[in-house]
Amino acid sequence: MPVLQSHVENKLKENLNPIFLKVEDFSDGCGFKYNVFVVSKEFEGKSLLQRQRLVNEILKEEMSEIHALTQKCLIPEQWEKMVAENPDISKENQVQKPNDSTKKCEFHQH
Repeated sequence: MPVLQSHVENKLKENLNPIFLKVEDFSDGCGFKYNVFVVSKEFEGKSLLQRQRLVNEILKEEMSEIHALTQKCLIPEQWEKMVAENPDISKENQVQKPNDSTKKCEFHQH
């Protein structure tokens, strides 16, 4: 069963209180492959691996259905530096509207 983009967004929002969040379904709306870009104070003091493990733990139930999950997990300081170097990035990386369509994916049986 596919995982809805809005569901992934909501779980991350509830657990990480992000300053910035972008969740993108790159499986043509199938709900099996996601890119996640999240900026949160919850990541402060954690290594990159610890941040990614935290995201994986939050999405633990969904991970049995998600085939691919790429993550970019930043602390606010890293985000501020990134935006200062490229001001357009905060405009380019806005939260995507959920794609909860029930269209058939050519690679998976729904």
